[in-house]
Amino acid sequence: MRFGVSGTTTQLCCVFLDSASATSVGIRAVFVRDDIIMPPRRRPDQIPVDLAIERDRVIQLERQVEQLTAQLAASRANQNPFQALHPETSSDEVEGDPQPRCRQRAPVTDDRVDDRTEDVRRWESGMRTEVPEFRGSMQPEEFLEWIGIADEILEFKRVPANERVALVATRFRGRAAAWWQQFKLARNRAGKPKLSDWEKMKQKLRKEFLPHNFTRLMYQRLQNLRQGMRSVDEYTTEFYELLVRNDIEETQDQLVSRYCGGLRTQILDMVNLFDPVTVTEAHQRALQLEKTLSRKSNSGQTLNFGGGMSSRNRASSSSENTGSRPGVSASSGSYTGPRNPTNNVQTPRATTGGFRCFGCGETGHRLSECPRPAKRVLFIDPAEFNEEDAEIIEEPQSGAEEVSEELVDGDTGMMLMVRRTCLAPRTGEGEWLRNNIFQSTCTIHGKVCRFVIDGGSCENIVSVEAVRKLGVTTEKHPKPYRLAWLQKGGEVTVSQRALISFSMGTNYKDQMWCDVVDMDACHLLLGRPWQYDRKVYHDGFKNTYSFVFHEKKIVLLPSKPSEKIKAHSDTTNLLSYAKFELEIKEVETVYVLMGKETQADMEVPSAAAPLISEFADVFPEEFPEALPPLRDIQHHIDLEPGAMLLNKPHYRMSPTEHEELRRQVEELQSKGHIRESLSPCAVPALLIPKKDGTWRMCVDSRAINKITVRYRFPIPRLDDLLDQLSGAHEFTKLDLKSGYHQIRIRPGDEWKTAFKTREGLYEWLVMPFGLSNAPSTFMRVMNQALRPFIGKFVVVYFDDILIYSANPELHLQHIREVLCVLRREKFVAAAKKCVFMTPKVLFLGYVISGEGLQVDESKIEAVRQWPQPKTITEVRSFHGLASFYRRFIPHFSSIMAPVTECMKGVKFQWTTEAEEGFQQIKEKLTTAPILVLPDFSQPFELHSDASKVGIGAVLSQGGKPVAYFSEKLSGSRVRYSTYDIEFYAVVKAVKHWRHYLFHREFILYTDHDSLRHLHSQEKNFFPACFMVSLPSTIYIRPEAQSRCYEPGG
Repeated sequence: MRFGVSGTTTQLCCVFLDSASATSVGIRAVFVRDDIIMPPRRRPDQIPVDLAIERDRVIQLERQVEQLTAQLAASRANQNPFQALHPETSSDEVEGDPQPRCRQRAPVTDDRVDDRTEDVRRWESGMRTEVPEFRGSMQPEEFLEWIGIADEILEFKRVPANERVALVATRFRGRAAAWWQQFKLARNRAGKPKLSDWEKMKQKLRKEFLPHNFTRLMYQRLQNLRQGMRSVDEYTTEFYELLVRNDIEETQDQLVSRYCGGLRTQILDMVNLFDPVTVTEAHQRALQLEKTLSRKSNSGQTLNFGGGMSSRNRASSSSENTGSRPGVSASSGSYTGPRNPTNNVQTPRATTGGFRCFGCGETGHRLSECPRPAKRVLFIDPAEFNEEDAEIIEEPQSGAEEVSEELVDGDTGMMLMVRRTCLAPRTGEGEWLRNNIFQSTCTIHGKVCRFVIDGGSCENIVSVEAVRKLGVTTEKHPKPYRLAWLQKGGEVTVSQRALISFSMGTNYKDQMWCDVVDMDACHLLLGRPWQYDRKVYHDGFKNTYSFVFHEKKIVLLPSKPSEKIKAHSDTTNLLSYAKFELEIKEVETVYVLMGKETQADMEVPSAAAPLISEFADVFPEEFPEALPPLRDIQHHIDLEPGAMLLNKPHYRMSPTEHEELRRQVEELQSKGHIRESLSPCAVPALLIPKKDGTWRMCVDSRAINKITVRYRFPIPRLDDLLDQLSGAHEFTKLDLKSGYHQIRIRPGDEWKTAFKTREGLYEWLVMPFGLSNAPSTFMRVMNQALRPFIGKFVVVYFDDILIYSANPELHLQHIREVLCVLRREKFVAAAKKCVFMTPKVLFLGYVISGEGLQVDESKIEAVRQWPQPKTITEVRSFHGLASFYRRFIPHFSSIMAPVTECMKGVKFQWTTEAEEGFQQIKEKLTTAPILVLPDFSQPFELHSDASKVGIGAVLSQGGKPVAYFSEKLSGSRVRYSTYDIEFYAVVKAVKHWRHYLFHREFILYTDHDSLRHLHSQEKNFFPACFMVSLPSTIYIRPEAQSRCYEPGG
């Protein structure tokens, strides 16, 4: 409602907001100036009457304006400038307004009136609030602090959600800016839209600039948070920071428990008495108690929670009445000390020697300065608690005063005698404590001796061996006696004793009388006398002995006994190299008796002995020191055009490894295989252990291999080599000595083989191990030298040369021809690795004989003893070894299917089906059949079969198996019909053995009768065409007879 006053130039208006506005901002009075709207012209006779009416209205309005002005002044004095004004006068008390409402309003400049919108706008404009710069700091605290500030500023400035990412990105600098640019480019290349969600951007930032284990570290810090020597404020600050970092949702009770659990024990005990319900309350209580403790500690007073007597009055009262007991409040009579009703003896406080500590009882310091603070107990009546009059009263110990604890292990050092056991099998953790008495080591006269603590022994005993070797002085026993339980066989007379001084650890040094007895159980036996004198306590579960010695609590820990291996025992504890290193680190000194396995000399049959003597230069004892000849083929190293030459640093090694590397480098240099180099590129050298325990020097040539042009000379297939041995009954295997070193590097390429050691830079003159084209070069050289014989009576696989013949006479001739070539090409062989004129030979993992192909018994033994796999890696190892011999196992894929399923997925789970397949594969490998070698002059027989799990086939000749084939069904093939699966088995088997079957007609056996009519079934046009192309005859066998070649079937 509006009221106005007409004047010559201005009109005074009073405006009231409606009730809806008053609920949020209050009713506000505003004085405005408005242009005068002139009333219509009046007649002269009406002017006096109108003037009187206007005069009355002006007086009435002036009275109302004065009233409103007073109300506004009072409201402004009592209320916040940002709150609304509430006038007491309602619109109903004012008369009607003759003038219409103003169309425009302009604010009147009046200091008493506030415009909230304008004030807030001016206040916000005066605040400089910008997101701070972020330079990609990897410090988690700095990054999280920046994230928090950015969130607050974006919320304060009310930045729209779709503009927050762009705004924050403008504050990136340094590494953060580079990351952001790369992030945008990656999303652009991937065709993803721009990132505009601030929450998602924070996730990306956390993933980039926070450690991967930051959350776990923060939780560990929160779990282990303790106040320690910090103030309550410092502890509370870190507590809240860690709560925010971990974003833990807990109830108030849980938070209070977590907060109080980290306080110092002295403050925690007092805070718990108030039972705080919030962390803030617990914090305030802890602050008050911390101030009280600090004030009383600085003033030298103790803190007592008792009656209303102040500490000052209590001090004077204590000086007047020295007979009063500590812990009794004079005013209330409440007892706050130890509650022992039987102890009524009054102990006066000492007045000499300065201050006496209530904790340890010693003089010269107060309780607050005691280096060994005792436990404190508080008895507080919450209704009578007064922080200013508080005093801490110590609870005296029931027995000895509190002492520090020391755990004592057995001593280490030079033993009195060498241990009799070198290797012993390990037992489970903690199992040995149950069935073993306490035994450990101590030091007597500078030597480490074994001692036993036996509560059943009535005396302390020392062995005759220890007394003799340590030179301990003995004397006659005052009361000789006889023993019949220490030494094996007969009674023992005890007539001597000795004063033994021994020590364990650094703080326990003791001496006692011990009876001298000839025993072999230990050097020193501590019995009941020692336990009684030292007041020893025994923990039967941990098998530890504890006692107080010179104000220190000593806890003796047992040593794990070493089990003695019986003579002629078949049990042997084998340790890997890594485990042996751990053993050395644990025990520091190990005595090892090493026996090197010697290799038997080369067995030469009498028929071949003259031939070997004739070619003795091919089998030298030592490798020739001269360089091998420059043959037609040398090892080439052709680098890619424009490739950058690499220079890698040498590897760091232990002194032992470095000495071995230096020795081998000097040996190679003396033989002329390497020389010093000035090459611009180099790679490091390293050592690799060999089967016989020695070391082989290799070169890490990966860097040079990356820029080397690869040559694709074929490496022979193992199956092709074995197929050539059909019909042979005599075998000789030759193994070249350091085969790679018998081939020269092409002149001019030596600098490309340079390698580094700590002593210098060297380059190879012969072909080393590790070069990418070295296998191809070696096979080229061997094929060129032995080409006239390969495929006739020689197969070559790198440095292994196998000579095979049908009879001994022909075999001697073949050996001579091969040795002549080796002599001409100046190749040398390792005599100890060669085998001559044998009916059975181990070649490339198989045992080859006139009967056929067999598995290697050494590998089968490893399979037989293979433990149940515990990880995916162990399953893969077993699968790889078993797959090498899969040609010997029918239906290998079907049996192995549950085992291969365990290798899939992330979580390893060994199923019952996998265990059954695992055991079945082991059984079949140990009973694998002998496979005949294929004879291409005879027809082959193919047997196929299929199931819903997999397919299988057998290739045979003359009723004997040549090889087995199997495949697990997967994907859509699992849903094939029976007809399609049977036909699929035939197709896969024929394709797998096509090199055996397509050269002549073969016989196909199947148990599915429908396959007989393939030629006449139009719906199977493509299968029919495939069968027509096969030079085969199809026979249908019953299902039972189709498995006749499976062992045991």
